[in-house]
Amino acid sequence: MPLTEITSRPIALVGLMGVGKTTVGRRLAKRLDRPFFDSDEEIEQASGRTVAGYFRDHGEADFRNGERRVIERLLDGREIVLATGGGAFIHPSTHKILKSQALTIWLHGDFETIMERVSRKDTRPLLQVGDPRAKMKALMDERYPIYAKADIHVDVASGPHLRTVNRIVKAIRKYESEHRDHANV
Repeated sequence: MPLTEITSRPIALVGLMGVGKTTVGRRLAKRLDRPFFDSDEEIEQASGRTVAGYFRDHGEADFRNGERRVIERLLDGREIVLATGGGAFIHPSTHKILKSQALTIWLHGDFETIMERVSRKDTRPLLQVGDPRAKMKALMDERYPIYAKADIHVDVASGPHLRTVNRIVKAIRKYESEHRDHANV
């Protein structure tokens, strides 16, 4: 199956901060010859402030509503790759939009890999707490059961992001084959 025919649906990457949704998403989009969008970048562009600044100035509830509007606008039927913010798939109305308008792929990472990655920069508003490790464990406990509702699950690979891209392409092919087979039964 040629890569351009892998799926006609938009592809949305979901998962915790630090799993590589943006970096992997850019590489996946290039591989599939699709436009790439990052919902956090789109929010920053639309609002004129950083995600952390938006959180600080307006709170998480307002941020999630803005995030939903941006994602709804981006998922207009075009064959895109979308990297979502870590909480996007958790918000019920955004979850519903993502599940109905895109092929959702959960990039699943282990605790130590994620902590090593998020500790590289201090721009994560939810980790601006006294004990970021405890906060990350709490986020995993809360969010993993919801992320598990994504159409496809892919463990992020250590090493080059291209390994994760290859895993995603293989998982999409398998998913499409299984769902095509079930549709023909």
